[in-house]
Formats: sequence, C-alpha cells, structure tokens
Amino acid sequence: MKRRFGDFTSLAEALDYAAQGQSGINFYSAKGVLLESLPYSLLKDQAKDTAKKLLTLGLKKGDRVAIIAESDSDFSRIFFGCQYAGLVPAPMPLPVAFAGKSAYIDTLRGMITNSSASAVITAQTIQSWTPEIIEGFSLKFGGSPAELMDIQADQTIELPTINSDDLSYLQFSSGSTRFPMGIAVTQKACLANVHAISKYGLAVKETGDRCVSWLPLYHDMGLVGFFITPLTCQLSLDLLPTRDFARRPHVWLDIISRNKGTLSYSPSFGFELCARRTPSSTLELDLSSWRAAGIGGDMIRSHILDQFAEQYAVYGFSPKAFVASYGMAEATLALTFAPLDTGVKTDTVDLNVLETNGIAKPCNDPKITTRTFTLCGPILPAHKMEVRDENGKSLPERHVGSIFVKGPSLMKEYFHQEEETKRTISADGWLRTGDLGYILDNEIVITGREKDLIIINGRNIWPQDLEWAAEHSFNALRSRDVAVFSVDADEHESIVALVQCRFIDPVERKNLQEEMTNLFRRQHGVEVSVILVPPHSLPQTSSGKLTRAKARKMLLDGEFNINT
Repeated sequence: MKRRFGDFTSLAEALDYAAQGQSGINFYSAKGVLLESLPYSLLKDQAKDTAKKLLTLGLKKGDRVAIIAESDSDFSRIFFGCQYAGLVPAPMPLPVAFAGKSAYIDTLRGMITNSSASAVITAQTIQSWTPEIIEGFSLKFGGSPAELMDIQADQTIELPTINSDDLSYLQFSSGSTRFPMGIAVTQKACLANVHAISKYGLAVKETGDRCVSWLPLYHDMGLVGFFITPLTCQLSLDLLPTRDFARRPHVWLDIISRNKGTLSYSPSFGFELCARRTPSSTLELDLSSWRAAGIGGDMIRSHILDQFAEQYAVYGFSPKAFVASYGMAEATLALTFAPLDTGVKTDTVDLNVLETNGIAKPCNDPKITTRTFTLCGPILPAHKMEVRDENGKSLPERHVGSIFVKGPSLMKEYFHQEEETKRTISADGWLRTGDLGYILDNEIVITGREKDLIIINGRNIWPQDLEWAAEHSFNALRSRDVAVFSVDADEHESIVALVQCRFIDPVERKNLQEEMTNLFRRQHGVEVSVILVPPHSLPQTSSGKLTRAKARKMLLDGEFNINT
C-alpha cells in the first residue's frame, strides 16, 4: 500500500486506511518484555465495536469521554472508539509520582467538570479510586476499561459520519495553578499538523521507519507525536509505560536497538537520565538506526545532549540525529522542526545585553557572562510565525519579543472558555503562544515563558539562566532541582531559588546555600534568597515540566517543609 501522510478527513478514516497494511502498536512492559501486539487491522475492528458500546450507553455525537490515559491497548481501543462514534475523548493524566492522592483526584475532577464529560473511564491501576473520582457527576458511564468492554453493544447502531470540522479530542493544558483548560482540536487541525510533522518535520520514508516512545498519552507530544502520527502515516509503534521510564530509562534505548527504531522523541530530561546512568555491561545496544532523536516539550539544554551523544557514540548514536523542535498543544503539537541530519545548532549571546536591551548579541568572549540557546528550526509549511514587541510590531532578527503563530493546526478554542480564547487568539487568527524568543537565520530561538520573566532594575532576567547555572555548577544537583521566581517583599520584587537538597548534614546544607548565593551574585549580579526544600517536593506538570507558578504559590502558602 502507498504511504499516506495524514491526508484524511478524520482519524477514523486514517485508521481505516492503516488497517489495510501490516503495521500496528506493540505494548511493552517496564522491563522491555512484549506484552501485546495490536495490528491496526485489529484495532480498527475493536475500536468500532467499542464505539457501538459507547453509543449503546446513550452517548451522543459530540459528547465528551474522559479517559485516564494509561499507555496500553485499552486506551487505544477507547480513544479510536470515540473517533468512530463521533465522541470527543479527553485524555487525562495518571497520578504523578510523589504527588498526593487527594490533590490528584481534585485536579482530575476539575478536568472532568471543565470538559462536561458524559462518561469517565478510569485506568485499571487506579480502579479502586473510581468512586471518589466520579462522585456527584451525572454520567452515562463511570468505570474501568474492563467494565466498559463487558457491555453488550447494540450491533444495529450505525456509526455517524465524521466531518473535518468536528472535534477530534480535548487536550488538557498543563502548568496552570488553576485547573487546566481543555484545548479543543478539530479533526482538520489534528490532521493538518500530523501531515506537516510526517511529511516535512520528520520526512517519514516510504519504507524502513519505526517509532518508539515512552511519552505519556495524556500529553500532546505523546498523544499526537507518537500515537496519532504513526497511525496516520501507517508506521509501527513500540510503546513503553511512562510511569516506569525514570527507573529504567535504558529500556527505551534497548527497544530502539532491538527493533531498529528510527524515530523517537524526549524532553531534555529523558536524555539526561540515560546519560547519568551507564548502561549495564550485559546490554548490547546499536543505536545507529535512530535517525531522528527529537527534543521538545521544554527548554532544550544543549549541554545535556552533548553528554548523551558523547556517552552513546560507542553504541552507534550520531549527534546529527538530534532534531530540536518547538510546539504547543494549542497548535495541536508541532510548529517548528530543525533541519534533519544537522544535529543541534546553538547561539551564544551576551547575557547582559540580552537582559538590558532585549537583543541577542553574539558573544564568545570568556570574560563575559553568556547564555547559549538552541535553534529550533523554521516554521512548518502552511504556518506563519512572528516575534512582536509589546505594541504588536514585528521585530527584526535577534530582537527578543513575544512569539505569535498562525496556521491550519491551531485549536478551535479553549473548551467553553470564550474569554480565555479571545485573549489567546486574535480575530485575524494569530495565536499568542506565551513564549519569548527571537528569529535567527529563519529559525526560532526560545528564551523563556512570558509569565516566568523576572524584571529587576530594568533587567529582564530569565529564571532558566539561574536554574541552569546552579544545576551546571553543583554536581549534587540534577535538572529540575531548582525553581527560580520572583516574589513581592516590602514593595520590592525579590528573587527566590527553591533547591531540592539531598544533603542531611547541616554544614553541607549551609555550604550549598552560601555557594549558590555567591554564584548568582558573581555570575548574574543579582541577590537571590536560596531556600532548601526536600527531594521530590518541587511541583511538575503531567509532562514532567517544572511549574514555577505553582512552586511560588506553595512557598507563599507555607506548603514546603523547610528546615535549613
């Protein structure tokens, strides 16, 4: 069969086409043992049967179905069952490690409320929590995948026609201090994005490509990039459970090696976990097949990628395989891709000029404090991107401003959030991403988030600069161990650094505080209050990003166990 690159009217049509071939999804255990193979041909039949089960319950086209997104075949059947039934699946996160049950259920119930879900399907792993999750909601169904599958479908039910303007799914944003908002993505927008990803961003080949992923299916990079995209261009996918990745990151590399994977993505911290841990001497790796090792989902740390490339060169990994990219759920997923086969390109700039003038002036003088950024590629075809100043004027190269995008992949709306949608998307279709950056050689360079920017004495200070400086200077720290933000104190803005500290000895703890305070003073010329907090206490989003806004709120609310 001829490969198609997402050129379909709906995801249901895409699965119908993929079912004609031999590809499918392989589900692996945390230890890399194959648990189940699900050809697209079988997924199609099971998804259609699931669609009829859902409609038998009394659900109607357009109703929302909340699904706790475990990386398994149940999620696959239910998600695509919704596509055939004309229902709108809303993938929701599993509990995050070290997070409390009560806080998780509260967040989940907020998502269910915001999506006005008519059905809630929990994961087998948290089945016992179902009564607390669904209490008080008026639902057509609330239970586990097994309970859904036990329903006898009315086989006389006809599946509805799915149109390109129909909603395909709701993607919940992450990182907000309030309940996240549902991003409404149409069939047309989703397929426009996967077409651009597969045909241009990754340049999927007619033969030989294979995807491997551990990314969560409740996050846009996992759901769209490594669940929907492989299917819509008829590629096989090897899927690992997200919850076990941090404990066994090398299983990811082992699956790539064993199955000759060619396409696989991770945020920077995934590469860092692999680089920090030397593979077992019994593990025979061959990473030479990995042609697109993508990085996205967070600010890209080039030094981590350098460490990974150096450590895994002996296993055949090529640094030219790295593909930096930029995107967001409001644009379905991807907006830019760095050119393939070129590796990571960086730009080192004078940090003082950047902070005081908003200009990324090139600098390689070792006597001057600099910052190195990663180029994330040009905007995808059929899309547009501009960097604008506070008055909405488009800025020239190397001038930092707010990033705006436009194109066929943009969300329809924040679901049932009209005012928030209007604040984000202008009447002429431009979306304010909330990110800051600059253009260089037609590629976008991301410098940070607008809401995280700290302004002290006329200087624009990016918290990432301080976080990275600390993590890079102290061996005891890992990525996402430091959260920097500003607070109002005595009518003045001051900077705080929360640091996850594993030291027990009071002397070592005091030394870390003093040395880090001096580092910030010496390298960045700012006074920072360094506060030590316990390991695993800094909040993260469902996709593993550090959330500074929540960390700030937790500090002000006295939620940290601080013992210095």
